Amino acid sequence: MSAINSAKPVANGANGKLKLSSHIKYEHLVAGISGGVTSTLILHPLDLIKIRFAVNDGRTAAVPQYRGLGSAFATIFRQEGFRGLYKGVTPNVWGSGSSWGLYFMFYNTIKTFIQGGNATMPLGPSMHMLAAAQSGALTLVLTNPIWVVKTRLCLQYGEVDGKSAEYRGMVHALAQIYKEEGVRGLYKGFVPGMLGVSHGAIQFMTYEEMKNCYNEYRKLPIDTKLATSEYLAFAAISKLIAAAATYPYQVVRARLQDHHHSYRGTWDCIKQTWSFEGSRGFYKGLQANLCRVVPATMITFLVYENVSHFLLKRSKEKGKLAS
Repeated sequence: MSAINSAKPVANGANGKLKLSSHIKYEHLVAGISGGVTSTLILHPLDLIKIRFAVNDGRTAAVPQYRGLGSAFATIFRQEGFRGLYKGVTPNVWGSGSSWGLYFMFYNTIKTFIQGGNATMPLGPSMHMLAAAQSGALTLVLTNPIWVVKTRLCLQYGEVDGKSAEYRGMVHALAQIYKEEGVRGLYKGFVPGMLGVSHGAIQFMTYEEMKNCYNEYRKLPIDTKLATSEYLAFAAISKLIAAAATYPYQVVRARLQDHHHSYRGTWDCIKQTWSFEGSRGFYKGLQANLCRVVPATMITFLVYENVSHFLLKRSKEKGKLAS
């Protein structure tokens, strides 16, 4: 938080903490959870397929081979049924809901803190990126174990090979990973995940700057509510830019979390991927990823913006009545 403190001088000690906590609005948490859960329930099958493409290095016999997105859907449905398309959905709902909820809450708390409580004050690209990066780091520390479990459950194929652990569900997976691999097992992929904080930072910076510039162009306060089509367009553009810039870390992270592979660490995974698959290996699953994350982001941001505006407006009205 030192960078935040340098952006705006505040009192030290308990008073400083009080000032920061006074900017926490749980409406952002609820709105973020709503958006994350909604998009996950709709688009989980694409997330599962993206993960399976990402970990497929062509050298592991236990991993099914898919010719493309359509082939993957058909094969999984034929071999594993409709439930196969929703393997790992429980931790994905928990992970996505908690991640988006915490991210939006942390981000808006930090942003409002920097603004000194003045929501109409523009911050500029660098401060938006700083707030988003700090929010991403805090969120990842709290949610990484959920993403490890989601990845493991998504990578349980029709028949589990002899070396692979079979997990009965989210709680069982958490317990088994902790029992067999300890805390380190629950934080596999954390290093590339931290590198991936740049993804959220780029996305939020782009999204916020587009909203601000658009409202300034219309000569309106920057926190003015937009139309549905405008939220959808800005969310899609910001996600495309962020995904194109940072996708390789997601491949490395998924491979480190996959129990069918064994790497000595992040750098070993990068070297092996480059050695056996070249640069294309770092973009496996990109098509499935974009088909999922772009509409998912559009749904998440649209639900978040509408729910948060509704809750904040209701909270403000209640405050006026109480006074």
